[in-house]
Amino acid sequence: MKMARLLVFVSIATSLLIGAHAYLGWRLITPARLAPPWSLLAWSALALSVAIHPTSFLVRAIVRPTWGDALSWVSYVAMGFFSLVLCLTVARDVGWMLAKVGNALPADPARRDALLTALNLGILGAASGLAGIGFVEATRRARIVDVTVPLPNLAPGLEGLRIAQITDVHIGPTIKGDYRRKVVDAVNEIDADIVAVTGDLVDGTVEQLREHVAPLGALRGKLGVFFVTGNHEYYSGAEAWCAHVEELGLTVLQNEHRVFERGGARLVVGGVTDYNAGSINPSHESDAAKAAEGAPADALRILLAHQPRSAKAARDAGFHLQLSGHTHGGQFIPWNLFVPLQQPFTAGLHKLDELFVYVSRGTGYWGPPIRLGAPSEITRITLARA
Repeated sequence: MKMARLLVFVSIATSLLIGAHAYLGWRLITPARLAPPWSLLAWSALALSVAIHPTSFLVRAIVRPTWGDALSWVSYVAMGFFSLVLCLTVARDVGWMLAKVGNALPADPARRDALLTALNLGILGAASGLAGIGFVEATRRARIVDVTVPLPNLAPGLEGLRIAQITDVHIGPTIKGDYRRKVVDAVNEIDADIVAVTGDLVDGTVEQLREHVAPLGALRGKLGVFFVTGNHEYYSGAEAWCAHVEELGLTVLQNEHRVFERGGARLVVGGVTDYNAGSINPSHESDAAKAAEGAPADALRILLAHQPRSAKAARDAGFHLQLSGHTHGGQFIPWNLFVPLQQPFTAGLHKLDELFVYVSRGTGYWGPPIRLGAPSEITRITLARA
């Protein structure tokens, strides 16, 4: 059944991808009336854009990871550029139709063709510029973002407690090297009481990425460093990753909690598995109620949950603050348009009844190395009395 659903998903995704590329060819290449060699080259580039992503996965899995990583860079850059070109082309066509309805287009066919050519060149130029800006934003070290959570009736002993949150680092084909060490150094400089790693740490197996996640063993928190799974851990072997993360010295929270005392006040740090984990591994079904089971009634309760949509379960289980990621803040257009269709919150601090929910924009990126309007972050969260 799972394989059948996967095949259906892959078929639909492939059809949409081919259709979108064909649309760009129709709207950008055909009107350009290129000479045969250049026309063939342009259509071949579109075909390559469709084929390179699955090819990079196969090469990385079957042939050599290093070759696959190199192809991943090319495929993800192509995916990002294609997404931007597609959005700009759709926007251009909507404007063109409105102009046509309003009789605002030039009456002379030659002038219309010249206008269309200029707009097409503008689309390619704008997409290139945005991709470059987004690349710089995505690949620089995440900035530290300060967030104060105003909790009513916060015990004096917990006032000023600091939490450093990183999430969605996505160590994998395109995120390796010095980036991980820079993140670890920045987190340790915060000198946090708690370090929270809220899922999607990796994109690959333990065998592929063992040496690349090793720097995370240097993370330090006065009360501990805690990890919960994200959906990408379940694409990469969640059980193996949970065991390896424990070996690095992080505490993995799978629908469970730990109790601490600070300044005479008690604190509960709980964690749940990814919201969709149960559909892949039934034994990992996300359960906020189980994570709170046996927790002291007078304690402040903090829940680490990868997806913001765990918030209702967290509220019902009596948690006061939930820390999440998953959304990347939308990362860049058009993906930012789809996040609100799946998640109740996209980024920042929100409230669901008495539960505060903070959603990080993520510390790395997934897929295209592009961030536009959604900067990456390492979050320094401070608890304060309301």
